[in-house]
Amino acid sequence: MSTKYIKLAPSILSADFSRLGEQVAEVAEAGSDYIHVDVMDGHFVPNITIGVPIVASLHSCTKLPLDVHLMIEHPENYVKQFAEAGADIITVHIEIDRHMHRLVRAIKDAGAKAGIALNPATPLSSLEEILPFLDLVLIMTVDPGFGGQAFIPDMVDKIARLRSMIDSRRLMAELEVDGGITVETAPKVVKAGADVLVAGAAIFSNRQKPAEAIQQIRKAFELAR
Repeated sequence: MSTKYIKLAPSILSADFSRLGEQVAEVAEAGSDYIHVDVMDGHFVPNITIGVPIVASLHSCTKLPLDVHLMIEHPENYVKQFAEAGADIITVHIEIDRHMHRLVRAIKDAGAKAGIALNPATPLSSLEEILPFLDLVLIMTVDPGFGGQAFIPDMVDKIARLRSMIDSRRLMAELEVDGGITVETAPKVVKAGADVLVAGAAIFSNRQKPAEAIQQIRKAFELAR
């Protein structure tokens, strides 16, 4: 039975923005490891969310690493701004840039860790040459753009195959999973090899307090291991 520590990264996409600082403080106190920040531009995905000013505000109110997920076109134009605002990890989509080595280097030169995200239909083969240069790989288990979507079950096998790729090469990249993470799906992705779980709607819902939701998710995958 694995005893590897699994990180939780609440996504503020589903938080109450009228009291964002308060909710971030609550999930931090409850034992979160990252704060996941979804940045969308209405072009790469059919939704518009937040930008650099919110990242700067979060940086001023939490000590947790800011895990910034750029679902935008032309991320190379904004990497430095997000890093200067306080992003600790910057993840870009492999589908968006033909010069990914250059973009990964730009992220690291800006002082952040570099991650690459893959949409559900994007094959793992697209990572072959860039994987050794990454600090994090994000597997999307829903099509990006909106919170609260249902987990795509076929992605469990994709997570397991990526775990094998990382381990066989003895790489240190974290394997992050985002989309439809709940008490039901969390054990499946952890068993498949995830290191970091991103959860939004399951944590920031009106049914219970975020701290209670975090405890339930963590208990679910710890009992299943």
